[in-house]
Amino acid sequence: MRDWQPFRALALAAAAGSLFAASLTATPARAGAVLLVEAESGKVLHAENATYPWYPASVTKLMTAYIVLHAAKEHRITLDSLFTVSRNAALQAPTKMGFPVGTQVTVDNALKMLMVHSANDMAVVLAEGVSGSIENFADQMTSTAHRLGMTQSNFVNPNGLPADGQITSARDLAILARALIREFPEYASYFDIPAIKFGRRIIRNTNSLLGRYPGIDGMKTGFICASGFNVVATATRNGKRLIAVVLGAPSGNARAIKAAELFERGFTQNPLAWLTPSLGSVEALQTVDASPPNLHDEVCGPHRKRVAAEEEEEDIKNDPGAGEPNSPVSALLSSLRAPVPKGAALLSDQGGGTPVVVYTGPTRTPAEVAKLDAIEPAAPRHHKKKGAATASAKGADETDHEGKASEKKAAEKKTSEKKASDAKATDAKSGAKAADAKAEGKNAKPVHWTPMSSSALAASPPPGLETKQANDTAKKKPHKADKADSSSKPAAAQ
Repeated sequence: MRDWQPFRALALAAAAGSLFAASLTATPARAGAVLLVEAESGKVLHAENATYPWYPASVTKLMTAYIVLHAAKEHRITLDSLFTVSRNAALQAPTKMGFPVGTQVTVDNALKMLMVHSANDMAVVLAEGVSGSIENFADQMTSTAHRLGMTQSNFVNPNGLPADGQITSARDLAILARALIREFPEYASYFDIPAIKFGRRIIRNTNSLLGRYPGIDGMKTGFICASGFNVVATATRNGKRLIAVVLGAPSGNARAIKAAELFERGFTQNPLAWLTPSLGSVEALQTVDASPPNLHDEVCGPHRKRVAAEEEEEDIKNDPGAGEPNSPVSALLSSLRAPVPKGAALLSDQGGGTPVVVYTGPTRTPAEVAKLDAIEPAAPRHHKKKGAATASAKGADETDHEGKASEKKAAEKKTSEKKASDAKATDAKSGAKAADAKAEGKNAKPVHWTPMSSSALAASPPPGLETKQANDTAKKKPHKADKADSSSKPAAAQ
């Protein structure tokens, strides 16, 4: 019986090899694509659909950063160079900083806004500043990608907004991550900034692994309906650095959890590793000739209870309970921790990290930056999540934070209340009578209107406002419908 043991081991190894080879090609692409690679050697530790073409979404901005940092390294620009917001940049879909045309931003600040807030307008500002136009910059992105060995990648814009020609793969993105790590170690800090502070506003990084998973040190998330939720992440433990790529996750939470699971797989010693055949290097993975899957219906279809958007991850991070030990996300990510000595206390969440100050205009002195940092941040707003369509669900890349929608709603409420007060004053001066006064006689007192919510005003508007509100509603409805029709499906899905 013992004589059969070596043959049994060989049989198990052969079976395992067949399963791993099948996982590279046989799994349906709509299940997503994942890849785990050693950063230093490029050795593939795990792969599923790693060479299947995919829409990159905002992970595109890693290539944008590569081109910009390469230009800085060649002294064609500096981090203090001032680039100007053009009309084209200002017209980009959210998420964006929203600066007016003519605003100047340093390369350093634009990169920080790009990597943390995934600002689409800053991507265009950098592209136009480095290459003169989006078209020239996109050509440079594609040629650079091919030079690096990213043979499946093609770029037509610097921000990853939906476009048929914007294509990459998990394999190519891992190659890009390795190039960024290897060629620009001095700029590594751009990829792990936990948050930025602009004026009183604090903007958290879309990568929810930052501050939650031990050893995480970059890089970038992305989302459009056609691609699902994407991330390229790096983590280091005991001197070993890994790159995890997740494409096509159904939500921001699922994306972060999958990446954490991949890291745990790579950092944990597997006693049966000798049974697993080598998958080779990331560059040697065999590519798949196919069209990228369009996940619009799966990710943003009507079956979802809430609109899919990058902001759902922001909601979790800004939720006061998200950092609590008993919250679902913290509990799961905290369970995926490095082994600790027996009896040692469990590691707690690392916190949100200190925001980095950003600003417009020329580079400021440390003293001036310290003054900006001392500005009291705005109090966080906690509100109900809106079920209405957001910029991301309408085909934009990564949506604006719900805070903007809340501010808009508050402004509309304030305007409605002001209209009610103005109507009250007008009625008092002109001696207008309320509707019921006509029935009761000339001595009836006029109805006094007081400020109320926008919904209450809509249900029972003050005299003289009925027609105006109806007209306003008529004006707004086609505008929203037009936006929904034009962007409910990403260009890549057309």
